[in-house]
Amino acid sequence: MREKKDSAFFAHRKRKDRLLDATEVRLLILSILRTRAAHGYEIIKAIEELSQGEYTPSPSLIYPNLALMEEMGYITAAAEESARKNHLITAEGEAFLTRQQTQLEQVMTRLASLAVLAHNRSLPDVQRAIHNMKMALNTRLADQQISQQTLYAIVDVLDEAAKKIERS
Repeated sequence: MREKKDSAFFAHRKRKDRLLDATEVRLLILSILRTRAAHGYEIIKAIEELSQGEYTPSPSLIYPNLALMEEMGYITAAAEESARKNHLITAEGEAFLTRQQTQLEQVMTRLASLAVLAHNRSLPDVQRAIHNMKMALNTRLADQQISQQTLYAIVDVLDEAAKKIERS
């Protein structure tokens, strides 16, 4: 039973780490380039800002997509003095973005909900409560003599708290 829960936890974690697929990242990139020319690092930071720091795409996701979109004719790149490529959206990229507007809006909504999460999680009362829960858990779970019955009781309390939070 424990192995099943562990694999479910890691599967969920893996999905969270991959919040956006490559197509969605390309839409975000084009959306950013629609407003201004930018190089890769600026694009990463712009996406991070959309989620208030809750999601930061890796360079290994951004740079290959920039190269692909350049090959597809959706963007052009001009080298700056600093050897960085400044990317600009093309008319073909604009047309593609317009056709994919509904999907872009869904991605933007997902990032906006992450921004709300970041804001609410940063409230002092919420931070204090989370810290208190972590401290209580760490203190009890660090006890070498903890009984199986106590572990079950802790799990039950956590499950009950999660249920109350979900339904509040």
